[in-house]
Amino acid sequence: PLHFPPCLPLRTASLHHVFSSAYLSLLRVIHVVFSYVLQRDAKGQYLFDLICHHLNLLEKDYFGIRYVDPDKQRHWLGFTKCIAKQMKSQPPFTMCLRVKFYPPDPAALKEEITRYLVFLQIKRDLYHGRLLCKTSDAAMLAAYILQAEVGDYDPGKHPEGYSSKFQFFPKHSEKLERRISDIHKTELIGQTPEESELNFLQKAQELETYGVDPHPCKDVSGNPAFLAFTPFGFTVLQGNRRVHFLNWDEVTKLKFEAKTFHIYANQKEKIILTYFAPTPEACKHLWKCGVENQAFYKLDKSSQVRTVSSSNLFFKGSRFRYSGRVAKEVMEQSSLRDSAHSTPVRSVSHGDSFMPRHRHHTTDAGEGGSSQRVISDEAYCPSDSVLPTPTAEHSLELAVARHPNGAPCSIEEEESEAGTPEGQVAEFGPDGGVLRLGRTRKSLPNNEVQELHKFILSVLRMFLVTMGLLFALLSLLIMLTESDLDIAFLRDIRKTPEFQQFHFEYFCPLRRWVACKFRWMGGFLIDK
Repeated sequence: PLHFPPCLPLRTASLHHVFSSAYLSLLRVIHVVFSYVLQRDAKGQYLFDLICHHLNLLEKDYFGIRYVDPDKQRHWLGFTKCIAKQMKSQPPFTMCLRVKFYPPDPAALKEEITRYLVFLQIKRDLYHGRLLCKTSDAAMLAAYILQAEVGDYDPGKHPEGYSSKFQFFPKHSEKLERRISDIHKTELIGQTPEESELNFLQKAQELETYGVDPHPCKDVSGNPAFLAFTPFGFTVLQGNRRVHFLNWDEVTKLKFEAKTFHIYANQKEKIILTYFAPTPEACKHLWKCGVENQAFYKLDKSSQVRTVSSSNLFFKGSRFRYSGRVAKEVMEQSSLRDSAHSTPVRSVSHGDSFMPRHRHHTTDAGEGGSSQRVISDEAYCPSDSVLPTPTAEHSLELAVARHPNGAPCSIEEEESEAGTPEGQVAEFGPDGGVLRLGRTRKSLPNNEVQELHKFILSVLRMFLVTMGLLFALLSLLIMLTESDLDIAFLRDIRKTPEFQQFHFEYFCPLRRWVACKFRWMGGFLIDK
């Protein structure tokens, strides 16, 4: 376990990484627990950097921290905001490390630890029915997993039906199991776990549903649909097929109003797709995911990122800005990194490995799979898309803390252009523990500056709207009282008793007072 310096915690804080290592006759579950004590106003970036440090994860831009609120709505932890302020539930908080942006080309990843984490994520997608594919592709993907888990086929170790001990899909038939075993026995002999995982990633990357994180919605006709953002664009899935696909270059705007989500695009002609989310919170989460994915995959530089608003000019609405590097910058920096600094994760035995091999518990196999596009049900129904993320794999319990004297802990983090904290200095010991936390300087963090700018812009917008309304009312009043326009609309208003009373009792005295003041100022200037 990794522990921070001693302090008086108000609640227990621990990070649980739960992995499982499979053997043919015995399922051994290994729990690796890391304990963190966080300061009360710690930012999401601080926690994320700690996790990446202990995973020795350098290509961390593809990952994020996901949590589920009490209403079963999923969220991505904001890195520039305080962790405690983002939580609607009471501690302990449960979070999961997940792939947030799927690599467009997984084979191009430089670090083995990154490829392995992406492999685990896609294997999980396959198990939960998100990665749709033909039966032949499903058998090949499962065979790659089997080769990575148990190695070459050995008749002495692998009895008949050994592949049924692995649950690769939500449902599959005995025929598919036999096909998986045949591929494993004949076509994959000699492949190392690293090679099998790489082949698995390359095969999965070719599928239409690679990188799909489905959001349940309904179309204008009330039919259920799943919206998703992939490395290549926006996609809509209905049943077991893809009904819409828009490249990121074709998507011009993403907008939401309450439960309604709009996608504006240019495909030979301008089109607008409209869908309805279950709740306003789900719609806002869908909009934020779309904004982040479009910025990450479409832009060339992070300096091109702009704050996006979901409303028109005179209404504030929701404003959101993606913070972090974009895909092209990540790939460029990875290509510059020396390959000698790669971080293998299988250089030690299973007993000492930080991340041993993972497999799911065995469940009853269902009836036969489809021969076309799905291997589970006839309709696309990812079980994890509307349920909380399972906490048995990666769970994170966070706590706020105080100093030994009872004073609240404080932390000020200043985000650099690369998105890393500069205002905090941490010294790590040989075992990975933090020996000392220090502060380089006190300054106003960039996120607070951004909040100040947003406040100033809001006040300025309100002032302009107010002045515009006053100017419009004044113009209308002058037209009614001073102009000779003989318009039926104005004539009817002038004849009303209320307007005549206002004209003689208020407007005329006010006009005389203003005229007197102007004459006085004119005489004063002439005397000078």
